[in-house]
Amino acid sequence: MSVHRTGGEKFNFAQRSHAKPLAGVRVIDAGNMVAAPFASVLLADLGADVIKIEHPQHGDGQRKLEPIYNGIPLWWKSISRNKRCITLDLGKPAGAEIFKELVVGRDVVIENYRPGTLERWGVGYDVIKSIQPNIVMLRISGFGQYGPYRDRPGFGRVAEAMSGLTHLIGDADGPPMSPGYPLGDLISGLFGAFSVMVALYHRDAKRGTGQMIDLALYEALFRLMDFDAIQYDKTGEIHTRTGNQVAYAAPSSTYRTSDDRYITMAASNHNIWVRLCRAMEREDLIANPKFAENASRVQHSNEINGIVADWIAARPREEVVSRFNEHEVAFSVIYDIKDIFADPHYAARDALVRVADPDLVAAVVQNVVPKFSETPGSVDFLGSKLGEHNDAVYGKELNYSEHKINGLRRKGII
Repeated sequence: MSVHRTGGEKFNFAQRSHAKPLAGVRVIDAGNMVAAPFASVLLADLGADVIKIEHPQHGDGQRKLEPIYNGIPLWWKSISRNKRCITLDLGKPAGAEIFKELVVGRDVVIENYRPGTLERWGVGYDVIKSIQPNIVMLRISGFGQYGPYRDRPGFGRVAEAMSGLTHLIGDADGPPMSPGYPLGDLISGLFGAFSVMVALYHRDAKRGTGQMIDLALYEALFRLMDFDAIQYDKTGEIHTRTGNQVAYAAPSSTYRTSDDRYITMAASNHNIWVRLCRAMEREDLIANPKFAENASRVQHSNEINGIVADWIAARPREEVVSRFNEHEVAFSVIYDIKDIFADPHYAARDALVRVADPDLVAAVVQNVVPKFSETPGSVDFLGSKLGEHNDAVYGKELNYSEHKINGLRRKGII
């Protein structure tokens, strides 16, 4: 197997944690693609025992998405790390019956099928709850479990548009743009993992009950549009795209250096504005009435952004970086992944780690976020082969005989 040298060999191998905070939490990931699997991998990173269910023939759709390296789906390796992978056709009655057995003793079920799908298969929330009364069931869908749009298919890109996020991305005189990455799914995964932990806290620490969590992709994103609703309600103003500028602070934009690199910066408070002026040796701007306060700077944002842009455009990136660091200006170079691999801060914090893998020998992935002082998570292994843990789960946990397991395989149920 050819190896593309990226400098990743310098990163430390992931160290297995033996004090993960979610050790003992038992999760079934019955989802597909991005949102539900991302929620479950966040739990798995911190110690939850996650069993990932896939269709016996098709597997999770994530296995077919680029990037693919020598036939190995790399995104799958990351989003399915730390999970035990089994196969099961939930759409077949025999598969649904096995699913009911798997639920016994579990804490959490996560799924992101279109509303009504699990009910049609006979394993909806009411059925699962009757089997495992204290179960927490996270249900992620495009538009939620009820409402006039509940039956519509929905993905991250669709949710980004409906939430108002897409409307804010792009130049003021250009078309709205999507992020180019399934941001809606990933943010929903974050909300999903958070909501599972809240539900478990209510159940266990508060001696409450299990419950069903209804998470719509568009609502997770809409929650991030924090001031849009109250602004429109009280002023009638529609928040719209402003390119790289920030509508509520100036100067703020993305600026090109003389060596064709990019730097982003926002003077979001007065101290940063003063430091920026000193970095540019333009202290005269501090006393200028047009730029004295943020509100007036926003009013004259084109002018002040032009001044900053001209100053940066006359200098190479490293000179701008040096000056901004010297004067403690809040900024960043626009990184690509090559920059990230080369950055000493990423390396110092073990934000990237190498993980041994039977298919890839070793691969660099993001480390667990956040860092716990006493109960850290860890990346123990990357995404497994289709059905790799069938024998362990069905044989050792459900006590199925080898004869029964082979029979289920022949029938296409597992």
